[in-house]
Amino acid sequence: MTPRDRILATLNRQPTDRPPVDVWLTPEVLGDLQAHTGIQDELALYRHLGLDKLVWIFPGYHQDKFDPNDSQGTDPWGVPTFKVKSGAAVYQEYGPGPLADMEETGELDDYPLWPDPAGFNLRAARELAERAREFGFATIGPWVSHFEIYCHMRGMENALMDLVAEPEFVEAALNRIESIQTRLLKRCFEELGDLLDLIFISDDLGTQESQLMSTADFERHLKPRIARWCALAHRHGKKVLFHTDGSSRNFLPHLIEAGVDVLNPIQHICPGMERAALKRDFGDKLLFHGGVENQHVLPHGRVDDVRAETRTCVETLGDGGGYIVCSCHNIQAGTPVENILAMIGEAKGLGSAG
Repeated sequence: MTPRDRILATLNRQPTDRPPVDVWLTPEVLGDLQAHTGIQDELALYRHLGLDKLVWIFPGYHQDKFDPNDSQGTDPWGVPTFKVKSGAAVYQEYGPGPLADMEETGELDDYPLWPDPAGFNLRAARELAERAREFGFATIGPWVSHFEIYCHMRGMENALMDLVAEPEFVEAALNRIESIQTRLLKRCFEELGDLLDLIFISDDLGTQESQLMSTADFERHLKPRIARWCALAHRHGKKVLFHTDGSSRNFLPHLIEAGVDVLNPIQHICPGMERAALKRDFGDKLLFHGGVENQHVLPHGRVDDVRAETRTCVETLGDGGGYIVCSCHNIQAGTPVENILAMIGEAKGLGSAG
């Protein structure tokens, strides 16, 4: 099977010769793998490693491309961004939210930096998607979000307080955020067509200990919007991957009802996210992507620990198929290359799925 064949079969709950293996990584880790293999071309590197890479197709805004791991200045929504160095890693952080001082919904009309959906550059996205096809890889994109963008524009503290104190403001802002990205999605479907395999929605709903918002707030503000995007994607024959970090179990029945097909990244060290229980309770309705623990095992464990962790993910989340092996979010700077190769090698050696 080609990598794309393996991904599409998993998305359609069909048998595969082995579990598909993806990687999410930071630029530092990509550099380490390039240095280790001597292969600088990113897609050629993934092919050399035998990966079933989901290639990210993220259109830039008034520029060729958008890299969520490597950007600074101002994002498409007018939010200032800057880079912070921590040890071997460099991260993007967000500056003051441009909507932070607004008090009335009418002020949203005067905000001058709402992005124009026509300003997203799909030419470079198409070129990357076509190149991914040449390597036999599947694709995922664009990056669309509701509350995550709202938090950046409003500031996290304001955004969380707004859920309780200013729900009408939340609704008014989310209406704009949804509308702009709905038009972006429609452009992607029209201009990329079959070059796009999987739709990526990102809205972190949990912390490492509990939910970030109440289930009732999720049902009011996010669930109907996610459902509209899922319905739009499904009408165009696309599956939807939903990304939420942290403790998010109580949202899963609602995500399923909204039409989400794949859950990522399965941060199983968080309460309620235990792998076997997720598979037991939701595995007939949700596919899983991620799971290999990247805060302790991948960066600090031994090779044998990584192999055992990968096997456990496949035996639980992948019991009977429906699982794409990957780290739980980006593999972090300083993670030993031998541990990354151990994850990939162990997963590839585990045989058929489904």
